[in-house]
Amino acid sequence: MSSDMKGLGALVTGGASGIGLATAQLLADRGARVAVLDLAPDGLPAALVPYKADVCDDASVRAAVESAAEELGGIDILVNNAGMGAIGTVEDNPDELWHRVLDVNVLGIVRTTRAALPHLRRSAHAAIVNTCSIAATAGLPQRALYSATKGAVLSLTLAMAADHVREGIRVNCVNPGTADTPWVTRLLDAADDPEAERAALDARQPMGRLVTADEVAAAIAYLASPAAASVTGISLAVDGGMQGLRLRPPAAS
Repeated sequence: MSSDMKGLGALVTGGASGIGLATAQLLADRGARVAVLDLAPDGLPAALVPYKADVCDDASVRAAVESAAEELGGIDILVNNAGMGAIGTVEDNPDELWHRVLDVNVLGIVRTTRAALPHLRRSAHAAIVNTCSIAATAGLPQRALYSATKGAVLSLTLAMAADHVREGIRVNCVNPGTADTPWVTRLLDAADDPEAERAALDARQPMGRLVTADEVAAAIAYLASPAAASVTGISLAVDGGMQGLRLRPPAAS
């Protein structure tokens, strides 16, 4: 395992499960000191420093970021991964849910980044990676609200990259396809026929399977690492080809 992040302090929001946990573990394996911000940061591996925080609460975020910066000896890497999903067309979700998901998925990034920027400015290797989604670049059915928030994350990533490039802070995002995470598992479990729903999700992927959390974590780690020192303002798709490939239907047997 590479140790290219040795001595760097990393902060991962939503890092107690799924893509966030896989990312936090990978950054720690590569030598970073890693703090996890989460609503329920329980049962984490010993290498990860847990902080309970709600990205919808500015005071909570600021307090956790300051404590983490002190514990880590600074913040060099910020991974804005906390998020929530939503299902439905524009007719299906009430205003309250629109406000809630936008608050978590978009303003959550704003609050955490705002709190971390003073520390990132002091870093010789400052990187922010936002977890976006293929929903920002492809029209997916029954994902109107979720897609709107991830489209905002993509645009926010570009604007942040422009704002902070001359401060030495790189900003990028990853666009996972449908990932095999606890959130997707909960969606499948709630379906009338979970096995058929999973088979349909697998079939939608050009590679024939869901993306893994570890695969997304590897992309995040690259964008956060010194190896990507000249990479800023990009979105890196980890989607099994969903965005770019147009395959013919499989031949009938």
